[in-house]
Amino acid sequence: MAKKPYAYAQLEAVALEMRRNKEMVFFYEYQKPVTTLPTGEVLDLVKEFGPDRTSGRGWAIDEAWIAGAAIGVAAAGSPAIARLPPMTTIFAIEYIYNQAGKLRSMTGGQASMPFVLWQEAGGRTKGSAGQHTEVGQEALYANLPGVKVVVPSNAYDAKGLLIAAIRDPDPVIYFDYGEVKSGEQPDVPDEAYEVPLGKAAVRQQGKDLTLVAWAPATVDVKQALPKIAKAGISVEYIDPRTLKPLDLDTLVASVRKTRRLLVVEHGHYTNSFGSHVIAEVVQVVPGIKARKIAFPDVPGPGAAGMMAWLRPDAPKIIHAAIEIMKL
Repeated sequence: MAKKPYAYAQLEAVALEMRRNKEMVFFYEYQKPVTTLPTGEVLDLVKEFGPDRTSGRGWAIDEAWIAGAAIGVAAAGSPAIARLPPMTTIFAIEYIYNQAGKLRSMTGGQASMPFVLWQEAGGRTKGSAGQHTEVGQEALYANLPGVKVVVPSNAYDAKGLLIAAIRDPDPVIYFDYGEVKSGEQPDVPDEAYEVPLGKAAVRQQGKDLTLVAWAPATVDVKQALPKIAKAGISVEYIDPRTLKPLDLDTLVASVRKTRRLLVVEHGHYTNSFGSHVIAEVVQVVPGIKARKIAFPDVPGPGAAGMMAWLRPDAPKIIHAAIEIMKL
């Protein structure tokens, strides 16, 4: 086990799988797959695996080609990753919906689709234009048949979920939120390991309130939890990690105990994935008190003050937790 930067843990996952499977490819746009450990060790996928297994010759800025080429490789049976930048979070949705997500079904399970869309995502942060601050598009992909959706929130999960996604026979959308990459990270093993798809993590045990949040809202939740505890509220905090398939068993077991559910996310309020979480839980555990907080139905502003006002941050989470306990 070792302390590793988030980005190193991710590329280490890819390198381990490319060494294991000589047919696997990794296509990217302009985010060069190079990262360095604090000790100085450099991991360079293009240098190690060459331009034939990466887009290391310098492909044009063309998301259609990158996603389409990777899906074509996966359709032929070889694992493939397409890594797209944060301003193109729904660019590949057409390819996933009409092709990648349906291949196994249309072939009666005879063909697999070992394809990972490594989708870098925006964040509710100051100073970026609206198209660079959008969050929550994982809800759009989760609506598509035949695909799985994962959203890691720390370096350990980032590596393990990515390896599990590469090895899965279905296409997996791997959302990569930059906000969770800073700060202290858990130790990351050097060897390959899987974090199972569809298994949530109970980050904190509690008895009064079940709080569910995934990246990048996990950043705000971590800030809010100590103050919620000071208010005398015992929170059970669950990070789903995988949104599809959703680990409903873990959520239900918690809510049966607490009888209260608060879902926090940075996606837009209307038709957010948080609505789906609540809908699934209340069907199994009727009569509970449930609330969600999310980003309003407006584009992310560039002004820092406006962004702070709209973001579902720690003070809003604390207020929501206190208010739901009054119900």
